[in-house]
Amino acid sequence: METRTLPLSQLAAVVAGNALEFYDFLIFGFFAVQIGKTFFPAAGDTGGLLLTLATFGVGFLTRPLGGVVIGSMGDRLGRKPAMLLSFGLMGASIVGLALTPAYASIGIAAPILAVLFRLLQGFALGGEVGPSTAFLMEAAPPGKRGLYVSLQSTTQQAAILTAGLVGLALSNLMSVAALEAWGWRIAMLMGAAIVPFGLMIRRRLPETLAEGSETKLPRLTRQQAWQALCGVFILAASTISTYMMNYMVTFGTHTLGLAPRIAFGATVVTGLCGMLFGPVGGWLSDRFGRKKMMLVSLTLLLAATLPCFMVIVATRAPLALFAGTAVMATLLALSTTTILVIVSENLPAASRSGGIGIIYALAISVFGGTAQFVVTWLIDALASPLAPAWYMSGAIVIAIAAMLAMPLRAGA
Repeated sequence: METRTLPLSQLAAVVAGNALEFYDFLIFGFFAVQIGKTFFPAAGDTGGLLLTLATFGVGFLTRPLGGVVIGSMGDRLGRKPAMLLSFGLMGASIVGLALTPAYASIGIAAPILAVLFRLLQGFALGGEVGPSTAFLMEAAPPGKRGLYVSLQSTTQQAAILTAGLVGLALSNLMSVAALEAWGWRIAMLMGAAIVPFGLMIRRRLPETLAEGSETKLPRLTRQQAWQALCGVFILAASTISTYMMNYMVTFGTHTLGLAPRIAFGATVVTGLCGMLFGPVGGWLSDRFGRKKMMLVSLTLLLAATLPCFMVIVATRAPLALFAGTAVMATLLALSTTTILVIVSENLPAASRSGGIGIIYALAISVFGGTAQFVVTWLIDALASPLAPAWYMSGAIVIAIAAMLAMPLRAGA
């Protein structure tokens, strides 16, 4: 494809899938109690909540499958058809879950349908990242790959900000009964409303997979396999750190005993910092190099994580929560974009879409899907509110080691 600048509407349509993923993730977490009472009322409050979180978790099981199937489709048939399929399935699953009748109306069919829609959504999300990231990298003008790929993480943070504002608004404007009956459905449908527009615009996208490209996936060399393994550990740290930032709502209310409105404020801070500094990280990686930018930002994040948590825990003050979250979210945003670009540039075009999809899906399924559960368990088992800081720091150390050991392709 001849390189040209894409209109803003087309760039927005490409990254809309990533935004919808994080919006749905947070909305599901915010309204887990209400969703549990809708689909699992017979289990009681605690049992219903656990079953709801398990229902959310099953979506991570099908992500690697989506990365393989839809990601590989992006390498064989083109980035555009793969992105159309993943986004369409994503919209269908979210709308389906939001419109599924309650247990009181259709009985056991309600939780079964909820699980099936979550499995479908996980499959679609697993297949979304590979083709869309490959498209952004291949459509970027010379010297702007980092900036273009930064739109992936930037829109994730915009979704976090939006979800925080929606959750805060609905919880303040609606009664408890209304939230349980239909408030959470409105929140989900608000996110799904972008799907028809995204599909229409994605249909007009140019194809970035070069004509005549090899349709049979090449066998990985030993060096490429090592690069992929390093990529999994690097993305694992990014995923764990991102989910720790999203965990600040639960950490603020459950561990620190702060009011929910203050904890929601931490989510807004996370989203705002990510939106502002994600593109900065991409631009800096274009200017100074991917590896240098990532190592510097991750080292600073490692140095800041434990002190930030110590201040937050010691003071238990809103200002400390917001300031500490802002510092960590800013440093994380500066590195997240660089990670995706490094992994993308180290994969050949013939396996880029599927490779990114599989690596990302494995990292988010194994490490992202378990991060909040593991941290909650560690806080209780160690009787220490600093457990999130140690867990996040350990992941960052492994990522730095993997980055140092990762050979870069010539010209990457």
